[in-house]
Amino acid sequence: MTPKVVLVTGVSRFLGGHLAARFAANPDIERVLGVDTEPPPRDLLRRMGRAEFVRADIRNPLISKVISTANVDTVVHASVTASPAGPTGRTVMKEMNVIGTMQLLAACQKSPKVQKLVVKSTSAVYGSSSRDPAVFTEDMGPKDLPSSGYAKDAVEVEGYVRGFGRRRPDVNVTTLRFTNFIGPRIDTVLTRYFALPVVPTVLGYDARVQLLHSEDALAVLERATLHDLPGVFNVGGDGVLLLSQAIRRAGRLNLPVPSAAVPTVGGFFRSARLVDFSPDQMRFLNWGRVVDTTLLKKDFGFTPRWTTQQAFDDYVSGRGLKPLIDPETVEAAERGILDAAARFR
Repeated sequence: MTPKVVLVTGVSRFLGGHLAARFAANPDIERVLGVDTEPPPRDLLRRMGRAEFVRADIRNPLISKVISTANVDTVVHASVTASPAGPTGRTVMKEMNVIGTMQLLAACQKSPKVQKLVVKSTSAVYGSSSRDPAVFTEDMGPKDLPSSGYAKDAVEVEGYVRGFGRRRPDVNVTTLRFTNFIGPRIDTVLTRYFALPVVPTVLGYDARVQLLHSEDALAVLERATLHDLPGVFNVGGDGVLLLSQAIRRAGRLNLPVPSAAVPTVGGFFRSARLVDFSPDQMRFLNWGRVVDTTLLKKDFGFTPRWTTQQAFDDYVSGRGLKPLIDPETVEAAERGILDAAARFR
C-alpha cells in the first residue's frame, strides 16, 4: 500500500523531523503531518517543507481527533526516546514513551482509515548482561529483563504494539529494533559520551558495540513506510567495535573506573550536563550488545550503507573531533596485534 496521508511523531528531534522532510519531498504522498509537543528547530522546520507541523501531545486522547480528521492511513511512531530532558526528564520520558504510545495506539485502533503502523523501537529490549548470547535474533528475549529506564519503556511499548496488532490484524505493523545511532548530525547519549575528552569506562570490561549510521536509520524507516513489510526486524550496521577501540578511534582518553565508583562518576557527568547515563545505559557500557540482521537483509530487503566502524569514523570526522591518534594508524596497529596473536595460537 502506497501511503497517502502520513503522520510522524517526534518531529522536533532529528529522526522524526528528517523523516517528515523525506516524505514531504515524495510527490506520491499527498499529505504529511508532523506531531510533537514543541516545534522543530527553525532549520529542521524549513527542511520539512510542505509537511504540516501539529503541536500536540500524544499522551492526550485528542491525538485521536488529529488522526481521524486528517484521514491518516499511515502512522510512523518515531518519538520513543532514550534522552530525558531536565531534572524531571526521566518521569516525563517514561510518560511520553509508554502513555504516549498507549494513546497513539488507541487512536489508531479507533480509526478505520489507518492501514499501517511503523514503530521505532530499540535493541535495548534484549537487555545487557553477562549471560547474553553472542548475537540476538528477533525471536530471543532478554536474559535479564530491563528493570527501569528506556529499555523497560521499549519492552512495554512493544507489548502494547503486539496487542494492537492482535486487535487490528488488518493493519500492517512493522517494529524496528535499532542499535545505537551514530553520525555527525544526530545528538544522542552515545554521541555525547564519545565526545568527552576523557571517556569513563568500567574497569575490567570492554563492551562490544554495534552501531547504525543515522542516515541508514532514516532509510530503513522510509522503506518500512513506503512498502508493506510487516514484522519485527533488528537494524544495525555490520561488524562491531570494542568500546576501547571506539574511544581510541575518536582520539579520546579512556578512564577505567571501578564498578563501585560508576554511579558517582555518572552523577558527576549528569550534574555537569555532559551525559545523562541511565542504569540500562551503564549496563550496556559493561556488556555491550550485538544483534543478528539476517532478516533485515533477506526479508526486509535492506543492507546498511555504513558498517559500524565506517559509521563511527564518519561521526568522528563529521564532528571534527580531531583524533589525537590517526584511526588508520590505530587500525594498522590493531591488525598487527591480531596477526601476532594468531601466530602464537
